[in-house]
Amino acid sequence: MARPVSPDVVIPGSRRRAKLEAIVARTSSPQNMVLRARIVLLAWQDRPNTTIAAELGTTVDTVRKWRHRFVAGGLPALKDQVRHGRPETYGPDVRLAVIACATSVPPSGESQWSHLSIARHLAHTAISPSQVGRILAEADLRPHKVRGWLNRVDDEQFWAQAAAVCDLYLRPPRFGVLISVDEKTGIQAKSRKYPERAGRPGRPARREFEYIRHGTVSIIAAMNVTNGQVLARRIERNNSVTFISFLTEIDQAIDPKLDIYLIMDNGSSHTSRATRAWLAAHPRFKVTYTPKHASWLNMVEMWLSALTRRLLRRGEFTSRDDLTEKIIDFTIRYNNDAHPYRWSYDARAEHARYQARHARDNEHHDGGRAVYAQAA
Repeated sequence: MARPVSPDVVIPGSRRRAKLEAIVARTSSPQNMVLRARIVLLAWQDRPNTTIAAELGTTVDTVRKWRHRFVAGGLPALKDQVRHGRPETYGPDVRLAVIACATSVPPSGESQWSHLSIARHLAHTAISPSQVGRILAEADLRPHKVRGWLNRVDDEQFWAQAAAVCDLYLRPPRFGVLISVDEKTGIQAKSRKYPERAGRPGRPARREFEYIRHGTVSIIAAMNVTNGQVLARRIERNNSVTFISFLTEIDQAIDPKLDIYLIMDNGSSHTSRATRAWLAAHPRFKVTYTPKHASWLNMVEMWLSALTRRLLRRGEFTSRDDLTEKIIDFTIRYNNDAHPYRWSYDARAEHARYQARHARDNEHHDGGRAVYAQAA
């Protein structure tokens, strides 16, 4: 008895056959696509549907379906068709209510909205917390996340101090040394209970969660802005006595014929009566203070940032002395490759842009208010 012949004769052609074979050979191919490609390849060998189904462990209906789909539409037809899914349960009114709730003031006694609290607040809609989460995800709203920011008013003193610092960076003194000074306190000396496991392709390094504390270390650092080199010292206390001792070390290390221009913040040890008296007795020290909330204007912060990223963040320190020694070693290596940083921020130009932006915003706000008044 002659075997039944499928009406869907598969003739894939050499290029399409090569693509089908590539799908089968590729380990990253989805298994459903591999099965469909193998069905077509076996059909090309003129095998009956029953034989293909038995060999691939599937049903005759499945073989018939994908054989027919390939003949009708080629390779693209082997992919799953787009399904539109069920109609949405909640209409635009409920979605808008969820978004409005998530962007409003949280309920009394709570600091933020959660999916559960939003669902309870909108209980009359019978919406579930999981559906609230899906709606917020579609709107790219995350009530549990917050970013800090500083609403800076147009403070003339801030811009004046920032401009004074930037002027020194952009136009360094010809007959002087420009020094940026700051402290980093409370650096933890800690070690993990078990060694870190190195990463490998496709897998990041793994480190033990638990650690042992060995105390903290504080340092003071000064950067020579001209060449980028850094002087760093461990300090036991962050007070005027310690700071004056560090200034004395700088004073002794720099040619007495040169003025010393200091850039530093308004920390208590920098502005104390004792420190001001010492600076008055050493007139070659010219001090420029950074404004409040502007540590980024202090160039030594770049070195402190590099120290944190390259040593402190993942470092292992068995004691305070071990931490101190590794900071010193890092500083030596850093100075061997040190170079001056190129400063481009100009506070005067930024202030002009700031004022121009606010003038435009105010003009737009006043214009909108006038239009609203006319409409009323």
